[in-house]
Amino acid sequence: MSTRIVADFEQARPPQAAGAPHPALRPLLARAYSGYRADADQSDRLRRPATTSVSLILKIQDSAHRPPAFVHGAHDSCATIQGACAPSYLEVRLAPIGAYVLLGVPVHEFNASIVDLRDLLGPDSDRLVEKVRAAPDWAYRFRLIDEHLLHRTASGPRPASAVAWAWQRLLATSGTIPIRAIAAEVGWSNKHLIDKFRQQVGLPPKTVARLIRFNRLLSCLDESPLPRWERIAADCGYADQAHLVRDFREFAGTTPTGFLDAARPADRVHRVQDEFVLDL
Repeated sequence: MSTRIVADFEQARPPQAAGAPHPALRPLLARAYSGYRADADQSDRLRRPATTSVSLILKIQDSAHRPPAFVHGAHDSCATIQGACAPSYLEVRLAPIGAYVLLGVPVHEFNASIVDLRDLLGPDSDRLVEKVRAAPDWAYRFRLIDEHLLHRTASGPRPASAVAWAWQRLLATSGTIPIRAIAAEVGWSNKHLIDKFRQQVGLPPKTVARLIRFNRLLSCLDESPLPRWERIAADCGYADQAHLVRDFREFAGTTPTGFLDAARPADRVHRVQDEFVLDL
């Protein structure tokens, strides 16, 4: 069982190349740029854990499954994608709110969906794919992505200050602060905050809070090779161990012990905060 888990997760292998984005883009991205080549024995079924981030994929070599460039929206449960990866592709992981700024549309509209980048960017999508495919190496491709995203940042919508504040408060409290308390801090009703948060972050704030808590749990596991589940559950804000197991099944598609037995790489489950902290 554990071997199958590793094979099916998209992040089960490290990228062939990684590139640091321009400093001005870091608040909008969840992690560094990644370049991949598909494994020869790859599965035709990918399982992606729940995540608040939005993946932007540009195929360097085309394939039968999915458009040449597409986005995969945030999703609140482990998702299965049918069809093998392209032989070579570039991934940009957009942070919550960063996707709203860079794509210029309400991100909740494509939650858990795969959307052709043309439907979001029009002809700019085709031009970007052509440039990236013609580039001589990964470093040049990453520079092209920098240029494209910097241009979009200048013209993209800005998130509501209350939404950015809510996101930061959830991060700062590891998802433990009640949503009603955040609403009171910004002077909005609960409903208005939830609606605007979903529009600009993608998922409801309560779901995001659970994912942040789960992210903290994963960090605890990285530090403890032989975890004491009851202690970790309490330290990470879970009411009991049953709630911890529920989140593993819902967000990672496996049990806590199954997750550990899979000998996961450090980033197999998408981290909510990843490498960069949103600061808008």
